[in-house]
Amino acid sequence: MIVKGKVWKFGDNVDTDQIIPARYLNTSDPYELAQHAMEDSEHPNFAKEHKEGDIIVAGRNFGSGSSREHAPIAIKYAGVPVVIAKSFARIFFRNAINIGLPIVEAPQAVDEIEHGDEVEVDLEQGIVRNLTKGKEYKATRFPETLMAILRAGGLMEYAKEKLKDNV
Repeated sequence: MIVKGKVWKFGDNVDTDQIIPARYLNTSDPYELAQHAMEDSEHPNFAKEHKEGDIIVAGRNFGSGSSREHAPIAIKYAGVPVVIAKSFARIFFRNAINIGLPIVEAPQAVDEIEHGDEVEVDLEQGIVRNLTKGKEYKATRFPETLMAILRAGGLMEYAKEKLKDNV
């Protein structure tokens, strides 16, 4: 799985309330949530200005806060194909994988990537390429089971495929 897009850069400790403010949690419609993605962050116009395929790059502890799945859902349905960060909050990490949102830890890449850069992420190889600057970085590679979940589009889809295979 290789994804490519323009970067929206965020800082450290972007919590779930910044990703999808609690005032919008009266819906579970993923497309409605996507319209408010990152609204309380340092880029409050993200949902209105980003293009489908743009990539979020952030610092440490991305997705901290509540355990709600709304945060990775809002990002995924906003058309973000991958989030690159120095580190992720543990519950956000699991929720992202479970809903089929690829996330990549690549601290050196985050340090050198700037807002607006064009990047490419090879999820299978664990490589982040900054196409703007012509640089390549190692990223944490997922075990095959997690890659299979991401390829399937999330844990539920993965489970359905496995159950179908066993019938």
